[in-house]
Amino acid sequence: MSEAKLAPNLPDWMQEHARRYLASGGTDGHMYRISQPDRPELVVPSLLLTTTGRKSGERFIFPLFYGKTGDGYIVVASKGGAPEHPGWYRNILADPEVEVQAGTVKARARARTATGTERARLWEQALEFWPPYAEYQAKTEREIPVVVLDRIV
Repeated sequence: MSEAKLAPNLPDWMQEHARRYLASGGTDGHMYRISQPDRPELVVPSLLLTTTGRKSGERFIFPLFYGKTGDGYIVVASKGGAPEHPGWYRNILADPEVEVQAGTVKARARARTATGTERARLWEQALEFWPPYAEYQAKTEREIPVVVLDRIV
């Protein structure tokens, strides 16, 4: 991913994860192992999403958990249930052309927000790979967006 940098203000664990991912070319970090108090250990697939900053025009990398849909990917704009959307989501609303790295596979994609029955189906799929999304949704009044990253061939 050329000329992109880690997004500012990422938590330390996300920065460390993204650095490992980038340094290994995607062989280390694709499957993220996480242990949280009072929860079973989870192994979650993660990708690196590169967006263009809506204000700065700079390219930023965000590590996100993901699922597959067809030839593309789904990611969830949860921000842990915060009242506002994450910066990466606001970036893709301004410019939906993104780059994705899932493991060692890199691709260009166009991001779009799922709606209606597609969103409902993909939300259930997201809960399978990251069950805490349900708790995040309960913490916020906004509907947490489910984003489809359609690969551009």
